[in-house]
Amino acid sequence: MKTIGLIGGLSWESSSEYYRIINETVARRLGGLHSAQSIMFSFDFATVEALQHQGRWDEATALMIHAAQQIERGGAGVAVICSNTMHMMADAVQEHISIPLIHIADPTGEAITARGLRRVGLLATKFTMEHDFYRGRLADRFGLDVIIPDADERQAVHSVIYDELCRGIIRKESKARYVAIIHHLIARGAEGVILGCTEIELLVRPEDSPVPVFDTTALHAEAAVTFALTTA
Repeated sequence: MKTIGLIGGLSWESSSEYYRIINETVARRLGGLHSAQSIMFSFDFATVEALQHQGRWDEATALMIHAAQQIERGGAGVAVICSNTMHMMADAVQEHISIPLIHIADPTGEAITARGLRRVGLLATKFTMEHDFYRGRLADRFGLDVIIPDADERQAVHSVIYDELCRGIIRKESKARYVAIIHHLIARGAEGVILGCTEIELLVRPEDSPVPVFDTTALHAEAAVTFALTTA
């Protein structure tokens, strides 16, 4: 199998989920005592979060390129950014490494279209919801109509991610707020909902929504395993 190179610490809460899902998936597919061959570069998220909220995206891009080059030098055969938001610089990262980078939007788009859905809601950080790098890729590559919550709801979703989920805090009040926002998206025609931040699956489960939810963490991690096991 190829070595999976994980760019993590974005936050470590979701990185631990990537590690768990990747190893459980390898064990399920290969059996016995098999686990994933992987390496991880893990950021101090406080550094990255400050750059995000200060709009210093060029500096954040430089950090991501350095991390990707580190995992490539460490023997990774494929790169995985363990964050939806930091796919803002995915194209730049790919330009600076020779190994493939699996874009998180691609297995997500494939899963949505496999269900025959076209209009989906997106819950994520404000960066992911409001910039075009994510919604645009889903529209261009998969023909999806991606809708986002209104401004107040976007701020609520964003705040829960950074103030709670990235700190490992799970509150029933926040879950209720997310579920209400999901219902508002459904009322606007959403046939499914993308959990477009790798921490949201810690709060919202499939049974919390009357329409399909798409857990980008699991979809991305499983796509990495498929690549690692099937690509020569």
